[in-house]
Amino acid sequence: TIILNALGVDPGRVWKGPWRWFHEDMLNCCTPLDTVKEHGVTVAELASLARCNGATARSYRHDETTEDQFRAAVRTMSRQESGPFLLAAYSRSCLGQTGSGHFSPVAGYHAKSDMALVLDTATFKYPPHWLPVSALFNAMAKVDPRSDRCRGWLLLDKP
Repeated sequence: TIILNALGVDPGRVWKGPWRWFHEDMLNCCTPLDTVKEHGVTVAELASLARCNGATARSYRHDETTEDQFRAAVRTMSRQESGPFLLAAYSRSCLGQTGSGHFSPVAGYHAKSDMALVLDTATFKYPPHWLPVSALFNAMAKVDPRSDRCRGWLLLDKP
C-alpha cells in the first residue's frame, strides 16, 4: 500500500473520511485477505495484486538475475523522483532478523558503502535501515515455501 499511495494510484474508493488512500484491507482482488494474513503472498501474487489495483509491476527472481543487475536497479530507482519504486522480497532470517519472508520498499542507495535503504513496513519491529546490497540480494535466494521459488524484487510504477 505504501508504494501504491506513493505512486498516486487512485484506489477508486474512500478509505477513511474523505481520503482516497490504499489500506491493506482494500487489497483483496486476487487472494482473500484471510489467506494473505495467514500465509502471506508470493512475488507473483504481489505483482498481480499491484496490477489489479492500477499499477504496473515487473518482477525479478534472485535465480534469474545477478547481484549487479539488482544493484543497478537500486541505483537507478534511487535517482527517480516519482517511480518506479523497488519492492524487495527477502528472507528476514537470512539477515539475522526475526520472522521469515517479507516485502519492503527500498528507498535509497549509498554508492560509497554499497548500501540500500530499506523502509521496513513493520516499523513496530524494525525502523528504516541500511543493508549491504549483497546481503539484501542474498536474502532473496532463500526459496519461498509457498511458491517453491526464490524471492526477488519488483518494480512498481504508474500505468
